Amino acid sequence: MKINKAQRVGVFVDVQNMYYSAKNLYKSKVDFAQLLKTAVNERSLIRSICYTIKADIGEEKSFFEALEKIGYEVKSKDLQIFLGGNKKGDWDIGIAMDMIELAPKLDTVVLISGDGDF
Repeated sequence: MKINKAQRVGVFVDVQNMYYSAKNLYKSKVDFAQLLKTAVNERSLIRSICYTIKADIGEEKSFFEALEKIGYEVKSKDLQIFLGGNKKGDWDIGIAMDMIELAPKLDTVVLISGDGDF
């Protein structure tokens, strides 16, 4: 398949879903640098956004900084804790809204998520 290198690409990554899917299903880690390289595939990258949940663990700051060094814009939300102890980090609407907002500037949208809602 011939790649159109002039295509404008936006990459949107649901970090927590990818992280936990890789960890729980494959006992593995996600290579976010390779993920971005593969998603862009020699085309013109316009925006790459990672959506994260702040869980107040020590390693997350350095992890978020590493994502920025790779070339991602990092957006974070606090972890929601409900009565009864259930925890949720929900970026579904935020990701969809960013994709809609950026759509006029993009030829290709790449959504990377392990979330069945998409």
